[in-house]
Amino acid sequence: MKYRGLLAVAVGMMVLVAGVFGSALAQDAPAGWTVPRTVDGTPDLQGVWANNSVTPLERPPQWAGKARLTDEELAELKVAAAAVVASGLDAQFGDQLVLKALEGLTDAGSYDTTGNYNQFWMVDRDFTHQTSLVIDPPDGQVPDVTEAATRRSQERRAYLREHPADGPEDRPLGERCANFGVPRLGAGYNSYLQIFQTPSHAAILKEMAHDVNLVSLDGTAHAPDGVRFWNGDSRGRWEGDTLVVESANFSSKSSFRGSSDGLHLVERYTRVGPDTLNYEVTITDPTTWTQPWTVLISLKRSEDAIFEYACHE
Repeated sequence: MKYRGLLAVAVGMMVLVAGVFGSALAQDAPAGWTVPRTVDGTPDLQGVWANNSVTPLERPPQWAGKARLTDEELAELKVAAAAVVASGLDAQFGDQLVLKALEGLTDAGSYDTTGNYNQFWMVDRDFTHQTSLVIDPPDGQVPDVTEAATRRSQERRAYLREHPADGPEDRPLGERCANFGVPRLGAGYNSYLQIFQTPSHAAILKEMAHDVNLVSLDGTAHAPDGVRFWNGDSRGRWEGDTLVVESANFSSKSSFRGSSDGLHLVERYTRVGPDTLNYEVTITDPTTWTQPWTVLISLKRSEDAIFEYACHE
């Protein structure tokens, strides 16, 4: 791997590694641990949970065919990532930290050198042996898009070339602070969530844009097909100790990686340890991807509060 050369400075970097990055997330619960429960007997998922994983969404070519890193490979990655952080340059959002570490880059730049974040202000990142958030398909890659999705994208780009800003509707929803799409998979930036539970509902507050997903657990049917929502219409149920949330009825104006109003999400929240909540989401949209795909993220319990996301159009 290209980043092996950085091991020559490993001794000098280890203190930084320990201070900047958390240890690999444990998947096994401590001996004797049992899932805590609410007064109505369901698993207690309440609290603030952080997605600060360094794992990239798709498996990088350096890890092709490898679903998990060895302990040695994980240690090497931490040293390489610490070198990127130690450069003191621009902030590395989402996948960029691990991708630049794999390339052995320590001169990480930005598209904008004016008023940009730098790495000093970024949250500490967590490492796991997982080589991609995508666990299905097994190659760790997001499936190919359909011809219909390609056509929608081309038509949209062609329109915007002629009408970049005739009105606010022509500008991206995120730029307008109107909607950022779900599911939120990016780590290290507004990537916390807080869960509240009652016997009949669960509320999931997302740090990004301060969106709240209010999930009915009482068996109520989805809204009629003609009723559409920015972030879909969600209904939940318990399957054993897993909270399963199905979301449909997405607006044609909202979008996740180019999805259509046929987007369908199945999210699974499972407490696997005192400080770990596994979040798994299966994403289906036959008009956008050639097959469904599934992502797995290990969320860590946080004692931090979620503050207001002050963004407005």
